[in-house]
Amino acid sequence: MVPLMTTPSKISQPYITRFAPSPSGRLHLGHAYSALTAYRAAKQNGGRFLLRIEDIDASRCKPEFTDGIFEDLAWLGLKWETPVRLQSEHMDDYQQALETLKDRGLLYPCFCTRKDIRAKINHTQGISGTPHHSAPERGTTGLIYPGTCRTLSPTKAAALIQKDTPHAWRLNLSAALAQIKSKAPNETELTWFDEVKGKIMTEPHLLGDVILGRKEMPTSYHLSVVIDDALQNISHIVRGMDLFEATHIHIILQRLLGLPTPVYHHHALLLDDTGERFAKSSRSATLLSMRRSGISREQIISNIGLSEGP
Repeated sequence: MVPLMTTPSKISQPYITRFAPSPSGRLHLGHAYSALTAYRAAKQNGGRFLLRIEDIDASRCKPEFTDGIFEDLAWLGLKWETPVRLQSEHMDDYQQALETLKDRGLLYPCFCTRKDIRAKINHTQGISGTPHHSAPERGTTGLIYPGTCRTLSPTKAAALIQKDTPHAWRLNLSAALAQIKSKAPNETELTWFDEVKGKIMTEPHLLGDVILGRKEMPTSYHLSVVIDDALQNISHIVRGMDLFEATHIHIILQRLLGLPTPVYHHHALLLDDTGERFAKSSRSATLLSMRRSGISREQIISNIGLSEGP
């Protein structure tokens, strides 16, 4: 279980980083770049490299893809410590953190579907005389939740839960920020450090009241990644720029749970010939398919702009 401290701790030493893919498909060139970048950073700093499998989404994650991750990374020449942490085997850690936040009044049940959220936003924007910017629209990572269930009465929320209504647990961001401020009244700003962009001012409103758990799942990406990084003593997080905005919320969760804030390194994303980033959703060529077509490990490393092997 993760120790939930009352104040943030200093970054653990030595240098410890990780690569944490989701086994929802085979790895592509973007994964290769991120894994190699993290691996080399650990080696150059005399540190440790960990592999973590983020498999909380049982509907998309499959054991054969986990095996494929091991196969692809070994082919690239990477070595990692064992046993590998599989998130699906540690739900108690996430449940503990979720219950802690509930007990502190920082979460509320949300019964809205994606369709409900879009309809609410469209309705608010369509009201005559309502300024276009007055309703939550799209943040950097998609639709920002408009807070529909934030003011739902406890009685009504309890009744819906009693009826086994599907729901998610959202972070009440305003309450969370107020609680952080009350514990550190002399701290005027929340910041974090990125090795690429420097000192960053935290802007959690870019994501709003994010989901931290669901009726059938005691965690979400945001919660589990923060808990895992603390439990594994990760000192430096190397990952792509597509996760840069998520860090704003991760800083908030670290402060709320008294967990350390690592140093971050958000690297640029690799783009394909059309200018799109490599992604499983766009069916980018996998390392497996490239390997089967005769492309060597050395060619792969050269293609992603890394001239030397690990």
